Amino acid sequence: MKLAFLRKIIGGVLLVSLLSLGFFQPVRQMVSIPTKVILFEGEKYVFPQAMPVSTKVAKNAGIRVNHKDDEVILDADAPGTNQLLMDFAGLPVKKVDVEVLKNFKVLPGGQSIGVKLNTMGVLVVGHHLIETKDGKKSPGEIAGVKSGDIITEINGKKIMGMNDVSEHVQSAGEDGKPLELVILRDEQRIKTKLVPLKDQNENIFKLGLYIRDSAAGIGTMTFYHPQSKKYGALGHVISDIDTKKPIVVKDGQVVRSTVTSIEKGSNGNPGEKLARFSSEKEIIGTINRNSPFGIFGKLNKQILNGMMDKPLPITLSHQVKEGPAQILTVVDGSKVEKFDIEIVSSIPQKFPAIKGMVIKITDQKLLKKTGGIVQGMSGSPIIQDGKLVGAVTHVFVNDPTSGYGVHIEWMLNEAGINIYEKAEAVPKAS
Repeated sequence: MKLAFLRKIIGGVLLVSLLSLGFFQPVRQMVSIPTKVILFEGEKYVFPQAMPVSTKVAKNAGIRVNHKDDEVILDADAPGTNQLLMDFAGLPVKKVDVEVLKNFKVLPGGQSIGVKLNTMGVLVVGHHLIETKDGKKSPGEIAGVKSGDIITEINGKKIMGMNDVSEHVQSAGEDGKPLELVILRDEQRIKTKLVPLKDQNENIFKLGLYIRDSAAGIGTMTFYHPQSKKYGALGHVISDIDTKKPIVVKDGQVVRSTVTSIEKGSNGNPGEKLARFSSEKEIIGTINRNSPFGIFGKLNKQILNGMMDKPLPITLSHQVKEGPAQILTVVDGSKVEKFDIEIVSSIPQKFPAIKGMVIKITDQKLLKKTGGIVQGMSGSPIIQDGKLVGAVTHVFVNDPTSGYGVHIEWMLNEAGINIYEKAEAVPKAS
């Protein structure tokens, strides 16, 4: 009986002691040190030396450790992997896996660009009724074709554009035979048959569908990688204005554009950059991907922004800090300017996601000109501490001074640029 009571007393004391440790500042700081750190060659990583600890790493590991005042400083000298072991009074208290990546830099964008997308096949954007001898009908609707569908084949032949459709429609109507359609719907391949009907008013056969094969708009360049000639822009997917669905891209072109005026944003009414494609209509690049993270492809030649014309290092998602930053964008003509913002919050993401940061425009000049974030500003690069950290993506409808940003790490991944080159592991410290 006494032994059981004594055990309860000891257990209670240990529990209180453990809970107290949680409120002890050095312990809290030690717990806050991450278990894995990823650095680029030449970078430093600093964390507080919460208590008098000793540190050791494997030999020839490509990193150096320095103790300064109340800080531990990691210097990344060469690509590789390693472990940092921290001891207190001879007892191990923390193990940090360290990975050093090869030095990586890209040119920041900020330029206003014009975008033209060519769809894969033709995009169905709606139905319309045809005046037939038996009344008003829509052959497309009867065949089960829906708005947002992409017609990729007719009678076994690939459809590249609008012109490819019309010749099939008239011949099928005259022969009285149905068209065999292959449709792409939500990444599923669907087959259906459609019988064209004659419009009594125009005396021609029709599908009863509204279709189109291209889309155009403006946005902002985010980055350019000189070694691969790959670029990323916009920071979000381009959707069709009518169907609101992402456009499935066959190919596309990027041209220079000039901002002619700004429709200022206000609460509940996002503003917009008004721009025109440059008069020379020079194609500066191609588009081969339209994804949730933006548009991607290759540029024909290197383009500079006139503001930051030297390659910058990047910041990985887990390293982005809350605090002051800048964006590069165009609000007048083709001149790229730098404006102050605040990174209100940043989520250290392990997997790609489009909304990684919340940002707020703080620059009074930009607020006076645009009211905050406006359409066409998407893709504007975000710079923090001389590094490219991400891009502007969306505006908050009820607060145009604020919006979302995407981490640059995920845009580079979508562009097919590998920043994580495999490094050979080094022996662990014993």
